[in-house]
Amino acid sequence: MKDFIDLLLGFFLSNVLGYGGGPASIPLMYQEVVTHYHWTSDHQFSNILALGNTLPGPIATKIAAFVGYDVAGIPGALIALAATVVPSAVALIVLLRIMQRYRQSSVVKGMTLLVQPVIAVLMLVLTWQMGRTSIDSLGIWQALIIAAIALWAMEKRKIHPAFVILCAFIYGGIVVPYI
Repeated sequence: MKDFIDLLLGFFLSNVLGYGGGPASIPLMYQEVVTHYHWTSDHQFSNILALGNTLPGPIATKIAAFVGYDVAGIPGALIALAATVVPSAVALIVLLRIMQRYRQSSVVKGMTLLVQPVIAVLMLVLTWQMGRTSIDSLGIWQALIIAAIALWAMEKRKIHPAFVILCAFIYGGIVVPYI
């Protein structure tokens, strides 16, 4: 029963406070899943995030389903999914009604603009943590080369991130066992 309550609270908090959707929720989920409850390690969370990004649909729900299932089976997955989806759906309905009513308000415009730097910092912190984990696992040169190739593939060649992640999975499956 404690696992169910922890799953509900952990995913509820990370998704209610994750203004901006999945990408903004990921650092908060990391905090709950890895740091607070210790359901996974840094390395496992990186793998969940990477694999989740290769699959269609919102990343937050995929993380919730996997972690919930890992912690408490199918009921855990359902609780984590509900804690992720229901608050957002209810908030969306309520907030859209309010936003439509006050959409020209400078206060509403200011609130939505000024929260963006906070989200950017959350993403930078998560990037730093995941980068540090990669460097610890692979070494600085291999991590930097993989990052540079991924950046080049997505920015210059316009290859979809899912394919870049899939290639990294294949590369990791072939090369990393021999390192």
